Amino acid sequence: MFTKHQTFFALFTIALLIFSCKQKPAEEATGTDTEEELVARALDIHKRVLTLDTHADTPLRMIEPGFDMAERHDPNETGSKVDYPRMKEGDLDAIFFAAFVAQDIRDDDGNTRAKALCLQMIDSVVASTERNSDVVGLALNPDDAYALEKEGKRAIYIGIENGYPIGNDISNVEEYFNKGVRYITLVHSSNNDLADSATDPEGTEHGGISEFGSKVVDEMNRLGIMVDVSHGNDSVFYDAIKMSKAPIVASHSNARAVTNHRRNMTDEMLKLMAENGGVVQLTMLADYLREAPPNVERDSAVAALRASMKPIGEMTQDERKAMRKSFQELNEKFPNPPATVKHVADHIDHIIKVAGIDHVGIGCDFDGGGGIEGVFDASEVMNITIELVRRGYTEEQIAKIWGGNLIRVFKEVQAVAEQIQAGESS
Repeated sequence: MFTKHQTFFALFTIALLIFSCKQKPAEEATGTDTEEELVARALDIHKRVLTLDTHADTPLRMIEPGFDMAERHDPNETGSKVDYPRMKEGDLDAIFFAAFVAQDIRDDDGNTRAKALCLQMIDSVVASTERNSDVVGLALNPDDAYALEKEGKRAIYIGIENGYPIGNDISNVEEYFNKGVRYITLVHSSNNDLADSATDPEGTEHGGISEFGSKVVDEMNRLGIMVDVSHGNDSVFYDAIKMSKAPIVASHSNARAVTNHRRNMTDEMLKLMAENGGVVQLTMLADYLREAPPNVERDSAVAALRASMKPIGEMTQDERKAMRKSFQELNEKFPNPPATVKHVADHIDHIIKVAGIDHVGIGCDFDGGGGIEGVFDASEVMNITIELVRRGYTEEQIAKIWGGNLIRVFKEVQAVAEQIQAGESS
């Protein structure tokens, strides 16, 4: 017979064992893994979870004559960071291709040109998915990513980076939605008619989101388009939190407490993002990931080069090639310390500490400046998962980071749109 104390100890031991099993699944690190075992386990996790990258400027490539997404491109030779073969190599299941239009003159002519270029890029994405329907599919809804993954295909979503192509015509928002657009980044590197940029040298113009911009946010809510605050100044973030009836996203932004860049988000913003139910997607842009020492010569050379360039959407293929070569030469002449996967994980650690595991994701910004040591292009994105496993993240947590959190927000945005539309029809 057990004594009362023996019985209690036995029951306590059993309960402790059950609790320990729940807390540490079999596939988690034991602390005794070899490097080869850790990498193998991480790659298994990476293959099982839905991996979703929320930001790539690849449509700019797709409108180049002769550029074929079905071919593998050497990033060192061509500058290209994403194509379908490299998505497969990196086990990247889904991606948002952002139709990016650089800010230009804000008048009727400028708006017309911006819209035409935006539609050209959107059409190029759709056409590419149709030409390569054996390996990819156009995705319009959250569950499409999972359905296409089961078919062994990559899911291609569409976004717009910079609300400039909306011009001053609110009906354009629905036109873009009907074309397949599921998020819009309100602003880019300069102020536009919708909102203020974090990096406009002239400073603020609207004090955040403009009156017209607020109508655009309302229309995005009504249709089910995610409101993206990346590139907006701090006031744009706070305005979007107040204005949007649905959770918002930052498709490619990092933590300002880790790297003090005005494009990154403060801890207060991260906490509000958690309260809002939104998500911050980590980006692979070196300047947002690590502090670089002052380099006046480099900054001056970059500024001079940018000042001499025409808008990228107006460049010929040869001019784009020359631009890439010029930037490459500049980087070789004035090198900055590299950003690494460890920097990425540092930002993820911090955002989770401040906002929680449900409010962080991945938005690499490939073909738009993104690409670091260890995650240089789409073929290397599994290295993020390897570093997360090395730091003790579980498969459930990694699944949230790599796609689950964004999909949850996407579904909530659609649910809000259904409620709004139901209210309009009643």
